[in-house]
Amino acid sequence: MNSRIEKACYQIVLNAGSVPKDELDKVFLESEKSKSSFTELLVRSGLIREDELLAIFSKGLGTPVVDLKTIRVDKAMLERVPIKFAWYYKFFPIKLNEKRLTIAISHLLDVNTLDEIRLGLGYEIDIALAREKDIEEMLKRFYGLGAETVDKILSQSSGEASQPTAQPTDELEDIEKLVNTASVVQLVNQIILDAYKKRASDIHIEPSRGKVRLRYRIDGMLHEARVPPEMKQFFTSILSRIKIMANLNIVERRLPQDGKARVKTQDQSLDLRISSIPTPHGESMVIRILPSKMIYSLEELGLEPEHMAIFKDLLKKPHGIIFVTGPTGSGKSTTLYAGLRAINTIDRKVITIEDPIEYEMDGMTQIQVLPEIGLTFARGLRSMLRHDPDVMMVGEVRDFETADIAIRVALTGHLILSTLHTNDAASGITRLLDIGVEPYLISSSVVAFMAQRLIRVICPHCKVEDAHVPAELRNQIREELSLSASQNFKIYMGKGCDECYRTGYLGRVGIHEIILLNEEIRQMIFSRANADQIRTRAKELGMTTLRQDGWKKVLKGVTTPKEVIKATSADEKAVFLAEPALAERVVIEKPNLNFDDRRKYERIKVSVSFAYRVVEPEGKEAPPENQKEQGYLGAQTENISAGGLSFLTQKTFKPGTLIDLKLELPNTQTPIQCLGRVLRVSRTLDSLGPEGKFQYRVAVPFIAINSLDRSQIESFCNATRAIK
Repeated sequence: MNSRIEKACYQIVLNAGSVPKDELDKVFLESEKSKSSFTELLVRSGLIREDELLAIFSKGLGTPVVDLKTIRVDKAMLERVPIKFAWYYKFFPIKLNEKRLTIAISHLLDVNTLDEIRLGLGYEIDIALAREKDIEEMLKRFYGLGAETVDKILSQSSGEASQPTAQPTDELEDIEKLVNTASVVQLVNQIILDAYKKRASDIHIEPSRGKVRLRYRIDGMLHEARVPPEMKQFFTSILSRIKIMANLNIVERRLPQDGKARVKTQDQSLDLRISSIPTPHGESMVIRILPSKMIYSLEELGLEPEHMAIFKDLLKKPHGIIFVTGPTGSGKSTTLYAGLRAINTIDRKVITIEDPIEYEMDGMTQIQVLPEIGLTFARGLRSMLRHDPDVMMVGEVRDFETADIAIRVALTGHLILSTLHTNDAASGITRLLDIGVEPYLISSSVVAFMAQRLIRVICPHCKVEDAHVPAELRNQIREELSLSASQNFKIYMGKGCDECYRTGYLGRVGIHEIILLNEEIRQMIFSRANADQIRTRAKELGMTTLRQDGWKKVLKGVTTPKEVIKATSADEKAVFLAEPALAERVVIEKPNLNFDDRRKYERIKVSVSFAYRVVEPEGKEAPPENQKEQGYLGAQTENISAGGLSFLTQKTFKPGTLIDLKLELPNTQTPIQCLGRVLRVSRTLDSLGPEGKFQYRVAVPFIAINSLDRSQIESFCNATRAIK
């Protein structure tokens, strides 16, 4: 039977006249038999959107509607509101004024429920309306993912987490049906389900002294997921539960382990690749999420029309090797699967040998490499020949033996698809030469090398034109695409919205370059030409480079210049130089002299925390020792403007060095990330470092920054200047 509050909701919606009475009555009668509320069923039926429903309630009751994404939350207030109250009654506290607490709710509460909250918390309660999804996200964000589950477990077991029983099973678990009981099993399911809903490809569970860090890799970037501090107490139990799912040894914690599991969520089955390694503070674990149905077609790969035509022609060849090259995580396997899907017909025998088998495909024979019993790529290749294949896929060519066998198999009249870990297409040739393959074998067997990278796609829900694109950037694009100076084009960006979790990006797409082995390239291979020579000649013959392919997608509004710069290396010249030429020497600067006197944005002298890392173009000297792992170094600005910043350091930089910056402005929830290039390095005479060494003043103009971030910095500078 419907409660009094349900009937009140029905009457408010009926009075508003937004939904026909007969449809409203139908939903109301359905809610009498359902576990879901009337308002939930009404939104789910599609008769009205949640935003419209909240607006109706707001008008009918005089209750304000708030956007939780924009409010500022006092963390001290959260400490006074237990997570068990917030999750049980499904509200989020937004304001505490002496003895009055304002909470955001997505559904109306009756008087008895409000009294329970009032008595439980000891505050008078005011209410505001907000979307249910926003309330859940704010609870996860500020209290931590699984905080309510941790609280329930602590209540049930007096703070002791019970170890899962080690009973391996091959059954496919539905993780959405196992989230109602407070247990470590539920906690693990919540983590996997939350990651899947946020489109994460990997889950990183990392222990450190006194805490556990949880991160998701979404569209190639790591994002931290807040977890409650108490989760550290259940860390061992969480890892044991995941190991049981993957049939791993829960007792062994000193050696790395790898396994796999399958779970079900909604209408999708997920393959999980699980890997653990020992660390001083416990095992660190990574879970790779592979949706079983995520097999792309060629049209979904992001290939430009000319590349699509070339790749389709390559797949029609009766024999030869097609190598897809790129670093780990660049989508090479996905491209090979898409190619196999296009040629996997009833009249072709297709066999693959992989490590691991990422996606299962019907109509193909797939072999898993097992080095521990001697089943290597080379041995598997030899056996595959006896099964009369037409097409073979070798997951990766890692050594001379595998490369030599694959090439000789291709010479016998088979089409082979494989991958190499190189940075571009030309380097694939030199890699084969370096591991010992003879030039004549490469020339006679390989038909093409295709390099690939993945770049993030601008979110279509918040896509706007970027009105603050530097002229240097536009000139660079024109030059590399051979466009005329009069040819205008628009560049777009994502402002950030709920759909993309405020990142401005939603999904990824590939950029490519293809080197076809014609007679001239084969002659260069015979003469053992290096990668730069082969790349230069291929460009002269019409090859579109990764950078050029990226620029084409920028002009189409698919991605941003920042993504292209991050994913590709410059073609033997600096990009977006702030000056026509940059001095190679370090200038001795007189005391108290600033940098540029002529600038578009006025600098203010203020200390702001930021982090940076050097982004070295391919082929340049290695980064400093403390940046070999591509880690960020912390620093403080000396002055800053919307056009760039300067800082003092005991390290020196070569002018023109590309730097990835993460700027932490006060009152901003996420750091501003952009690219900068070292304009000038000056040794100061008036300031020595803590060890008595000379300090260097480094000027870094921003060269790839979106307009929203630039305006945020400019607003901060204006506000700081007004205070001073």
